[in-house]
Amino acid sequence: MTAGFLVSLTAALLSLSLSPSPVWAATLTQDFTVAWVTANPDGAFQRPTIGINGKWPPPLIRATVGDRLILNVHNNLGNASTSVHFHGLFQNGTNYMDGAVGVTQCAIPPGSSLTYDIKFEQPGTYWYHAHNDGQYPEGFRAPVVVHDPQGPHEGKYDDELIISLSDWYHRPVQSLLQEFISVENPTGAEPVPQAALLNDTQDLQVRVDAGKTYLVRLVNVGAFAAHYFWVEGHEMRVVEVDGVWTQEAAPAQRLYIAPAQRYSVLLTTRERGDENFAMVSAMDEELFDVIPEGQNSNVTGWLVYDDAKPLPRPKTVDRLDAFDDFDLVPVDGLGLLGEPDYSITLDAKMGNLGDGANYAFFNDMTYVAPKVPSLYSALTVGPDHAANPRVYGTNTIPHVLSHNAVIQIVLNNGDDGDHPFHLHGHNFQVIHRSPPDAGVFIEDEGISFPPVPMRRDTVVVQGNGNMVLRFRADNPGVWLFHCHIEWHMEQGLVATFVEAPAELRRKLKDGGIPEDHLAACRAAGVPAEGNAAGNTRDVLDLSGENRAVPPLPEGFTAKGYIAMAGSCVSALLGLASIAWYGTMDMEKKGAGGESPVAED
Repeated sequence: MTAGFLVSLTAALLSLSLSPSPVWAATLTQDFTVAWVTANPDGAFQRPTIGINGKWPPPLIRATVGDRLILNVHNNLGNASTSVHFHGLFQNGTNYMDGAVGVTQCAIPPGSSLTYDIKFEQPGTYWYHAHNDGQYPEGFRAPVVVHDPQGPHEGKYDDELIISLSDWYHRPVQSLLQEFISVENPTGAEPVPQAALLNDTQDLQVRVDAGKTYLVRLVNVGAFAAHYFWVEGHEMRVVEVDGVWTQEAAPAQRLYIAPAQRYSVLLTTRERGDENFAMVSAMDEELFDVIPEGQNSNVTGWLVYDDAKPLPRPKTVDRLDAFDDFDLVPVDGLGLLGEPDYSITLDAKMGNLGDGANYAFFNDMTYVAPKVPSLYSALTVGPDHAANPRVYGTNTIPHVLSHNAVIQIVLNNGDDGDHPFHLHGHNFQVIHRSPPDAGVFIEDEGISFPPVPMRRDTVVVQGNGNMVLRFRADNPGVWLFHCHIEWHMEQGLVATFVEAPAELRRKLKDGGIPEDHLAACRAAGVPAEGNAAGNTRDVLDLSGENRAVPPLPEGFTAKGYIAMAGSCVSALLGLASIAWYGTMDMEKKGAGGESPVAED
């Protein structure tokens, strides 16, 4: 046996041992029949909810790195289209499986079916949810866990727990949206949830054994509220954010988890199991314009060591401070990406358009979905035009990225509120984060970026603050960058990244778009080729494209619209009063037109 052969054999074995894809990878097949069911998770109000196979909550999906999921989705909602997005999965080479309606697919109309073919190539904590028409707050969302037998923290824990955090609304989302984006709500006050939930209940009891260490996976699947989460009498040690393992288990007493964010923590239980402990998830009320009567902002669950012992009430806290994840270091040690090839500045703000309603804007543009899904435009407008942002539509806010370029996003938040921004198809390095009220980002010699920045796919930019992100454009496709507060996404706080369109066309030339995806377009009457307007002859002609509402008349403000709306209401009430009194007078006069006179 030669020395060269031994070196080759050793290298091969080492490669196999480090590979995230086990030899025993499996193909999982599931059928999801999506239909309305009734649920009452907070014990206060029965409401229609989107269930899977007649049940709610939807099922947790578990897999191992290397597994493949064939998910057959049947839409039995009757009155709504749907889709499924696997949040945080890169879908490298399968951009058409990303599930974003109007971007990578047509919505699945009622009575139709569509199959998702999902490859689990990334270990960590993720989730799936509908990605159209504000639908996932109706209950169509659940965690996804991808195990890695070769993971860096394997052997450090005895078992794992999965806990979702969410907000809950009693009214249908479509009804809330109609009132939210309306002249009657010119300031854009978001619908406020009625309750907070842990694992879709307000009575969560998690049984644990004394003296053991658990990997606790936490997922915020809510539509609006960020949550402060803590476990009384126990320390959490952070080992994962958004599917990225961290080098060390950083101690944390309390976590702040925005919508779509995930954390995994190691939690070691007490040596004596003679009492139970409260777990608390408190919605961040600073996000709410008003607190509805009867709202339950805090939800309590319990670590149950002994069923015979009482479940304690949570202790009162003076302040809600939280762990700072900015200084975490990814376990792979990937250093700061080099100087950007392309820097995109996105100035976010909220404001009114000509209908008096409040919308959200990037660089003074509000997102409006195109008539043709943007991925389909990239594949059908021809190689000479696929790199031209114009073909993707005026209001999709498109940015075309070169293959393997280093992209920098400078995000300036011109709004008073915090926003959790999510990038599809990637995670990004968080290289700068300002405090609130810092204004726009200005790079100078006093700002230094971390040598090994933490990566994630959803990050919070604070009110009137800024943030700088970097990623490498190594995943050809059409990807959204958007606020993951569902109300803000519906307002248009969305941009489109068209990444390496020439490489994308080469990758998908043979496989193309699956036939059942195109059939969903035909069933919905949605065009699947041409530019954003569906024009296939002259793809630079956007006549008939979906456009935003025209801007406000010069000089109008939100307060002006409030005053105008109030004046109109007063005028209508006045006219109604005049008409009512006039009717009464006619009745008194009788048919002859004269008032009756009393006789002496």
